[in-house]
Amino acid sequence: MNWDDIQHNLEPDNIGTAPIGIKLSVFITLFVIIIAAGIYFDTQDQLKVLERHERKEVELKEEFKIKADQAAKLELYKEQLAEMEASFGALLRQLPETTEVESLLIDVSQTGLAAGLEIKKFKPSAEEKKGFYAELPISLEVSGSYHQLATFISGIAALPRIVTISDMKLEPFEKQEDVSTSGKLKMSATAKTYRYLQEDEQ
Repeated sequence: MNWDDIQHNLEPDNIGTAPIGIKLSVFITLFVIIIAAGIYFDTQDQLKVLERHERKEVELKEEFKIKADQAAKLELYKEQLAEMEASFGALLRQLPETTEVESLLIDVSQTGLAAGLEIKKFKPSAEEKKGFYAELPISLEVSGSYHQLATFISGIAALPRIVTISDMKLEPFEKQEDVSTSGKLKMSATAKTYRYLQEDEQ
């Protein structure tokens, strides 16, 4: 069978009378084309879906790894939280309530006198509310020797309540001719103490 016969048999009007070999070849070719088209159009979508699921799987694995790590450290976090709450509670106990502020101011003043300082200024200012606590600044001007000033600062640090010293300035006396002022220093500073605010005040 030559090429002309094959072309004649492949014409739509003659395909029904074509030899079985040609019919089989046409059927196999059409089958392969249909399968290839199905694979191309359907499988491409499936491959995209598969790729999307693979990306999601990687993300979920990372998320699971992070959460598993957090779960493994949960007991440690609980212990740290308990320690922080205990430390916070201890700090809160160092903040005086309203009724204790006056005695704390007396303690600061008496600490200066006990150190042998000459107190030139001791002026509490209005308290400033800051969240759950209030800050009470006290303007100080004292004079004394270096060791007396150091004793005063050490005494402030040893008080049972929190008191901080800031804006500290040290200056020698301008005139040191008088023996009584020899070696003395003037110190100006702001002492700050803190008061816990009740819920209604916050």
